[in-house]
Amino acid sequence: MSDSGDLPGQLAVSAEAAPVVDQSDPSCEVAHGHAPTPAGSTRTLVAVFDTPVARFLLSYARDTNYRAVLLEPDGSKPVAAADGVEVVRDLDGEMDEATDVVVTDHHRPELGIVLRDALKSPARWVGVMGTPRHPGPHIPALAALGVPPEDIARVHRPIGLNIGSRTPAEIALSTMAGLIADRNQRDGGFSF
Repeated sequence: MSDSGDLPGQLAVSAEAAPVVDQSDPSCEVAHGHAPTPAGSTRTLVAVFDTPVARFLLSYARDTNYRAVLLEPDGSKPVAAADGVEVVRDLDGEMDEATDVVVTDHHRPELGIVLRDALKSPARWVGVMGTPRHPGPHIPALAALGVPPEDIARVHRPIGLNIGSRTPAEIALSTMAGLIADRNQRDGGFSF
């Protein structure tokens, strides 16, 4: 046995003082689960078209304290609402300055009409899924409806952060992260 009182075969370990944590930092409070949950959301996320990406996106929206709304304009498509998700058939009265609109399918025939209506609304952010490697089908659809080029340019595409997403859950996660970064006026990268 060593002079320090260790048991045979044990190494002596010196104890270092734990780093002092700034208890007034709100980020620490959130990380430790002590921050209060905001009461009621003032933000709305409208996911357009009932797709797997929309389902994941609305789930994440609920988890991040958004009001979650699914817009499925095709009345012939039955839609089962998930817990905490409102289902609507048109955008009348659904959007204000705190609304983000994400179109989750760029092949639907209603694409131009839905985007035109979203651009006419006071919505804060409007985007449509799609890769930048191909021309966006929303551009000719909106132009055919007489939407001016400066309004068409307001449509975000691609949407979300560039994390290499491939699955519906990953696409929805990158989209939600991008919306939160944009809402908080951040670039969404790893720079703080």
